[in-house]
Amino acid sequence: MVKIYVEGGGDAASLKTECRRGFSKFFESAGFKGKMPRVVPCGGRNDAYDSFCTAIGQGEGVCAFLLVDSEDVVDATHQQGKPDQWKPWEHLKQRDNWDKPSGTADSDCHLMVQCMEAWFIADRQALAAFFGQDFKQNKLPNAANPIESVSKQQLYTSLADATKLCPKGQYGKGSHSFKLLALINPTNVTTASPWAKRLIDTLKERMK
Repeated sequence: MVKIYVEGGGDAASLKTECRRGFSKFFESAGFKGKMPRVVPCGGRNDAYDSFCTAIGQGEGVCAFLLVDSEDVVDATHQQGKPDQWKPWEHLKQRDNWDKPSGTADSDCHLMVQCMEAWFIADRQALAAFFGQDFKQNKLPNAANPIESVSKQQLYTSLADATKLCPKGQYGKGSHSFKLLALINPTNVTTASPWAKRLIDTLKERMK
């Protein structure tokens, strides 16, 4: 079974359950129903990396993926050639000083660029339907801008501004993120985010 060690879920068991459910629904909608990867919520990004390294050390190898926020823009030098030639481990080494575990490949490592909220603004219809009345779509980043170029802080600020008058309350990572993840259309996300498409394409190839 393929396992995906994901950043998210915090320390609370209930939030980890929400995280697992949200990602599982996203992958199911992306075409993996009946042959699903196992989502392992790890909490913080360092915890996700540590859990992935432990899994590799225990011999999981071809069955393990790491999925974390990039936190910052990924340098163009790490995205040269076809997506299966990209170098996410070089980004993580440069930013976080994480070493690529022995025996792993760049195809085992995947980035949400620059954070998961970038995926949400790829499906503005789902956002509007979820938050309902008083959702201010015009507060979101310009739809013409590539979502991977929007900074993490701008994503958080724009979502907060767009939802501050909504009955469901202002956007909060713990309150809303994994519920939204379960609702967004993966096709919209992979169309807008080359890194998300790389994740789905790699999973499909690995799970044949």
